[in-house]
Amino acid sequence: MQIGMMQAAKYKESYLDPRTKILLLVMLAVFVLGGTGGRQMSLFRLIFSSVPFILLLLSGKVKTCLLWSSLLIIGGLVEYALIPRTTGILNYMMVALSGMLTRFAPSIMMGMYAVSTTTVSEFVAAMERMHITEKITIPMTVMFRFFPTVREEYASIHAAMRMRGISLAGGKIIQMVEYRLIPMMTSSVKIGEELSAAALTRGLGTPIKRTNICQIGFHIQDKIIITFCLFTIGYWILGVMGVIG
Repeated sequence: MQIGMMQAAKYKESYLDPRTKILLLVMLAVFVLGGTGGRQMSLFRLIFSSVPFILLLLSGKVKTCLLWSSLLIIGGLVEYALIPRTTGILNYMMVALSGMLTRFAPSIMMGMYAVSTTTVSEFVAAMERMHITEKITIPMTVMFRFFPTVREEYASIHAAMRMRGISLAGGKIIQMVEYRLIPMMTSSVKIGEELSAAALTRGLGTPIKRTNICQIGFHIQDKIIITFCLFTIGYWILGVMGVIG
């Protein structure tokens, strides 16, 4: 009962069903990162770009939201202020910088929100609800926990290097790269193996259907987002067909 209450509390903090988060990730990848639809989808692209930052604020991740919001604003200023006034190689550099900031930042933020507010059990339950084969679910489950674990490992390595005085400020650039890169590579391999074993230990590879103690489901906020995503897809299809100019 206590575990179930903890899972319910975790879900309440995440605001959205895991399936809604996956849908938002796909929409951001297609229309924001991929730029599908061109100028016709500019308004939708702007709306989808703002969604991850709103979700991060609702989750209490104010510092992360402010950091990436600043990068997005810088990318917008570069696009509208510097690109029209530059030429040659500098112009290409400004275009590349602006494109990376304005397109990658919202998608990265949505990915961070999805990973940080969704437990593995919720993710597996969502994949089972969508009848996704385990050949896809198991690798994605491993990846789902891989990046947060690697981030924690990197923070530990960073703290250890600071204790030994190895940093850019000390002028030990080669040592910094060596003493951080090699432990990070070996730790990443070990983490991948351990997470794969943990996924199999949870019974993800067994033919028997698993049960979940976590509860997922669509709420009013999920229905609103899904409806808007479907409207966006419909609007884009009508534009491709030439019905909407």
